Amino acid sequence: MGIKVFLPLLFILFYSMGKAQSVIRIGLIADPQYADKDTRGSRFYRNSLDKLDSAVTAINREGVDFTVMLGDLVDVGPKDLQPALQRLNKLKSPVYNILGNHDYVDVDDGGHLYKLYKMPNPYYTVEKGEWLFILLNTNELADYATKAGSGQREAWKKINDILKTAKRNNDQPWNGGISEKQLKWMERQLHKAQSASKKVIVFTHHPLYPENGLEALNNREILTLIEKYPVVKVVISGHHHPGNFATYKGIPMITLEGMIETADRNAYGILELNDHQLDIHGEGRMTTRKIDF
Repeated sequence: MGIKVFLPLLFILFYSMGKAQSVIRIGLIADPQYADKDTRGSRFYRNSLDKLDSAVTAINREGVDFTVMLGDLVDVGPKDLQPALQRLNKLKSPVYNILGNHDYVDVDDGGHLYKLYKMPNPYYTVEKGEWLFILLNTNELADYATKAGSGQREAWKKINDILKTAKRNNDQPWNGGISEKQLKWMERQLHKAQSASKKVIVFTHHPLYPENGLEALNNREILTLIEKYPVVKVVISGHHHPGNFATYKGIPMITLEGMIETADRNAYGILELNDHQLDIHGEGRMTTRKIDF
């Protein structure tokens, strides 16, 4: 083989190796809702500890970069938190929690709940390679997460009144929204990501789309912001236990299946990302998906 042929082939080989190394692998868990209480309907609360054990073992075996837990780790607030956190603590790579509505049950100060879940802030970002991951707190404006008489409670009331007048179906006690402050923070993150040519995934507890009564209270405001930034490649949410999928203005909206449902079928997955594709390898009830960007 001549040197003129060999060098381009060598370049292609090293380029391909670099692309292979750029794959990011993320564990996905949504809505374990562990509680030390009896089964109700299709929700097997105590079984979630065994499911978490199985999921953690499998995720560790896959050697992920980190895991995202998309809220509702517990069903009735922090009194049952420690056994669930002990399972997550067995993960060999970092775990990034977001809060769900059930995590706030019997909590006096929702503004400080994130500390119990070892989160850096109620909403925050994680960077890995060419990707920025935005983890929102869609409980920020909610009846269950705010103090009576506070500015956030008043902001929640204002949104809820608008929804009632518009006869939207998402004005439910288990739904929440994000503040103007969080929305502006999100826009700053998206602007920086676009300037740095980073790709973005947004993680939320409450879905943003489709609208089926379980979406975040001000989902349309959030969507209006997201659609301005083509760097957003997908939104991944929990909350709606059967799971769901839709596209909004060409952006995939994935709702993950909840772990709490059924006696023995688990629900977790491994998300693989490269420059042009998202691949969720679902286990148990979690749907396997492959999406080209």
